[in-house]
Amino acid sequence: MLGGAGRVRPIEIVTASSQKIIHGAGSLLDLPNFVSGKALIVTDEGIVKAGHVARAVALLDEVVVFDEVRENPTESDVARCAEFAREVKPDVIIGLGGGSSMDTAKGILFLLSGGGTMSNYHGHGKAVGEMLPFIAIPTTAGTGSECQSYAVLSRDGSHEKMACGDPRALAKVAILDPELTESMPLKVARLTALDALSHALESAVCNKRTDESQRFSFEAFWKIEPVIEDVLKGTATVAQRGEMLQGAALAGCAIEASMLGAAHASANPLTAHFGVVHGRAVMTTLPSVMRWNTEVVGEVYEELKPGLIEWVEKLRDLAELEPVRVDDEMISQLAEEAAKQWTGQFNPRPLTKEDFEALYRSALGS
Repeated sequence: MLGGAGRVRPIEIVTASSQKIIHGAGSLLDLPNFVSGKALIVTDEGIVKAGHVARAVALLDEVVVFDEVRENPTESDVARCAEFAREVKPDVIIGLGGGSSMDTAKGILFLLSGGGTMSNYHGHGKAVGEMLPFIAIPTTAGTGSECQSYAVLSRDGSHEKMACGDPRALAKVAILDPELTESMPLKVARLTALDALSHALESAVCNKRTDESQRFSFEAFWKIEPVIEDVLKGTATVAQRGEMLQGAALAGCAIEASMLGAAHASANPLTAHFGVVHGRAVMTTLPSVMRWNTEVVGEVYEELKPGLIEWVEKLRDLAELEPVRVDDEMISQLAEEAAKQWTGQFNPRPLTKEDFEALYRSALGS
């Protein structure tokens, strides 16, 4: 129960980007401190059914809800939400849910301020006009979208992943309340936890890493590592879920300050062609990517955890992820698309199309 007698006073962190991160059991109750005027909550039906939207609405004086967010939102999905927002004229946007809710919320910031379509903002720093204040409240512990200024969306038709980023799209406040992650089905908790782990590991070694970003990556890993096995088993306590939430957010901070790598580059075509859920797609290729990278960043992996790659494979087994099956004739096309992915250029050891083919064959057992 939110706000119960055992409520721990939320802790506030201010990052280098001046983003406030509020975390702690019951911290959703602090939401009114950051809202002025009419709020638009951007969410999905599952979060409504879980009761989280009602809890947030009860805390606010004037609020409207858009609950039609879809998984892996497209340009058209964001345009539909933006049209709704134009009609209700909010003063603040709240993304409540998983990464799809927060990406949709960030997307409408671009469209409300500058018009056009999301493809106009593909890349970095292309936003125009003043953006509304944005508050991010994750109900999953995985994407770290609450600490990133990029909206990751899919193009209409091709479903190609498209990152649209601008510093002003970063949430002013991120509220990390582990009580909101209690409603996650075990399958979702597993996939999002593994996604957060992949973010920490890829950002820790990418060729765009800095001392600051690597500090976030390491801190994220050290938050995640002690608790992830309990998360995957479904035995995590509220305190452990809180650590997982913080780890996911810190990994998001690391991505914001650096980038990802070949595991994400190779995962996106699997999602686009076969509908493989992102966390499962990334974990399919991550161990193979890490083995490829060991030649140049093996000491970083060793510093994080001896036997790291084998441990990651153990986690994948513990999560009971189904193997991804791909016909052999698709390998070449997947590799060609992976080689063109933006994230792939930041991998610490470069890969050609032929390298990606070998990577897929290793990861898929082809």
